Amino acid sequence: MSFTTRFRVIEVSGPPRQLGRQIGEAARDEIRAFIALTLDRVAGEVSGGVAAASDVAAASLPYIERYAADLVAEIRGIAEGASVTLEEVLLLQVRNQLDTALDAGCTSFALPAEPRSGRGPMVAQNWDNDPALSDSLVVLTRRPAGRPALMTIGPAGLIAYIGFNDGGLAACLNTLPAPRRAAGVPHYFTLRELFSATSLDEAVAAVERAERVIPANIMLSTPQGPADLEVGIDGVYVLRDGDARPVVTHTNHCLHPRLRAIAERYGDLAQSRARKARIDALLDTLPIGFDEAQSALRDHAGYPRSICRHQNDDAETGWWQTVVSVVIEPRERRMHVTRGNPCQWPFETYALA
Repeated sequence: MSFTTRFRVIEVSGPPRQLGRQIGEAARDEIRAFIALTLDRVAGEVSGGVAAASDVAAASLPYIERYAADLVAEIRGIAEGASVTLEEVLLLQVRNQLDTALDAGCTSFALPAEPRSGRGPMVAQNWDNDPALSDSLVVLTRRPAGRPALMTIGPAGLIAYIGFNDGGLAACLNTLPAPRRAAGVPHYFTLRELFSATSLDEAVAAVERAERVIPANIMLSTPQGPADLEVGIDGVYVLRDGDARPVVTHTNHCLHPRLRAIAERYGDLAQSRARKARIDALLDTLPIGFDEAQSALRDHAGYPRSICRHQNDDAETGWWQTVVSVVIEPRERRMHVTRGNPCQWPFETYALA
């Protein structure tokens, strides 16, 4: 695939199965590339290999059907449109449940509206992951029947990823080391239901009603202001901005006071605490606008284990690097995304009409 700084843009609409078929047909090459990469990583890194991963995918289906049957129809449509099996598409949805080696480290933050420029609130992150994933990424606009339209950037074939809806809500994602359970609703389905929300309370409720299988962190921009959800298997914990510092930041460890024991137990993922201290320092002086947000994502303090992350000699996570950097402006219905490290490549803008 020849390199371009823009990702391919796909737009689909309609009822669930039809919407899924459109995705499968339009993103067939990217979906198949993502499946091939996932099977390769699972075979080499997950205990029990592909057979064990397939068992996890199969066990997840009844939970998804109880939680959001329409989304099962959508992934069936994706499989049909891409001419792959439902099991393969399900495997993509449970990929981050299989082994911590398939998770990733990220730095995210949410900012209020910026008075100097008149720009609305923002949520942003560097997505640090396997650079081989880049060829499977697409910018996808879904217009599901009877639900808010949403735009995401992420691997083709997933039911949801980083993005925003047309109701003023945007979400970025961080891996959160914490207890897991054997079976439940995969994280990406709870995220997709969250994108049907138009308020913080609705977003929390969408996640809370799932039988969650893994922990995750969701950084939000909402009409009620910046917020962060530390999602555990037994609870959803909300972090908000303070009066003196209306900014919310997160990396890859638990921050809520009720989760301190978990943070101590699970340690530091990809220099999470150092990145948290650095992003806090960078965003400590307000107001922080669009240019400052982009600059923070390019930061190289601690290079190569920096916010703008590059491959390094860390035995466990050195192969991760910043695959995309994203700044989302939900009020303006647009997001700005780099294809690769933001220190090397420009932010390209994608708008939801």
